[in-house]
Amino acid sequence: MSSPRSIMAADVGPRLALVALGANLPSARGDSPAATVCSAMDLLQELSARSMRRSSLWQSVPIDCPPGSPVFVNAVVAMQPGPDMTAPALLRRLQQIEQDFGRVRDGAVNAPRVLDLDLISFAGQRESSAWLTLPHPRAHLRAFVLYPLAEILPELVLPGQSRTVMDLAGELGPTDCRPLLET
Repeated sequence: MSSPRSIMAADVGPRLALVALGANLPSARGDSPAATVCSAMDLLQELSARSMRRSSLWQSVPIDCPPGSPVFVNAVVAMQPGPDMTAPALLRRLQQIEQDFGRVRDGAVNAPRVLDLDLISFAGQRESSAWLTLPHPRAHLRAFVLYPLAEILPELVLPGQSRTVMDLAGELGPTDCRPLLET
């Protein structure tokens, strides 16, 4: 079995960046949350120096969202940003993509959204500022991140963790996150 580091270097590259995608409203670039997430993954490929790994689509019940919020469609991609791309620059680009899809940040916490792109990790870096925290502080606790990530990089160990993504996902217990069965 390969080590997590060899999986990163061989399959995605030494500058591995993980991006979690989520949507629960249609967008300017997708008539459904699933179409939005797929369209966003296509754009993220343009930011990757190599072919990126894409999870399948997952469906999750909103957590800490206003009552009546629609279910989310989620996915994760593993990419290798170009050599000149920094973590802050990638985050700015992710936020620009969200805006291009029609996301408006109005200060409402956990409100339904057309697109949410979270930078989970970037080249194993650790950073903590008012604007960017790496690795994402709650990624290791979220089924809608871990399940799709376990699908594409099950042996990966997230920065700051000691167990693989697959092990972390297995420890979550019952969740309302499952593969999206497209019709």
